[in-house]
Amino acid sequence: MSRLWSAQRGAVATLLAALGLLVAWDLLGADLPLDRLFGTAAGFALRENFWTARVLHDGGRWLAGIALLALLADTLRRPAQGPSRQRRLAWLGVVLLSLLLVPVIKRVSLTSCPWDLAEFGGSAAYVPHWLFAQADGGPGHCFPSGHAVSAFGFLGVHYLWRDHDARRARAALLAVLALGTLFGAAQVMRGAHHLSHVLWSAWLCWAVAWTAHVAQGLLQLQRRRHPASGPDRHPRPTPRTG
Repeated sequence: MSRLWSAQRGAVATLLAALGLLVAWDLLGADLPLDRLFGTAAGFALRENFWTARVLHDGGRWLAGIALLALLADTLRRPAQGPSRQRRLAWLGVVLLSLLLVPVIKRVSLTSCPWDLAEFGGSAAYVPHWLFAQADGGPGHCFPSGHAVSAFGFLGVHYLWRDHDARRARAALLAVLALGTLFGAAQVMRGAHHLSHVLWSAWLCWAVAWTAHVAQGLLQLQRRRHPASGPDRHPRPTPRTG
């Protein structure tokens, strides 16, 4: 247990530091000044732009669907090397959990999107998203960023491969971070989300994947300490006859 904690101490510190920076961004109210770089009282000029709306938003959804199908196919096939099918199936579940978590939170969120704010041509007032019970007069259901999860939700693929193929794990991590950044930036420029919405989505997906990774380590440790007894270790008594 102590060895596992020592190995994860740096990850815990980084995760908490990222959370602290994210909370600081929220408390400083840094979203609106950034939104004003892309939006005016007439709205957001890039809202229906081909690159932000068609390529990075619509195309990103298609890419996420293709990636999920590829991950499912990889899970179902008989693995010649690398993680076992059981482990691949477990991490597929983690990815699905990440992809579903943010939409569930969005469903109950009262926070509206930047393009719904009165300052940018809408009707809603700005209300910090951490005031969960306070409506802003708009349609709500905009926190956190669901589209960013189309990339960040696949962070589990990095953890799936990190103990088997460091190069593949690193490539998966870089791809997820690059695409998540692109998708998130497009949504901010379109006025679909505040930057904090994107960052919260990234942090939540990271926390889910890391927690699953630690749980997997604990399970492996438990199995090493208490190996399953095979039938040769505890044979059943042969019933007497006659």
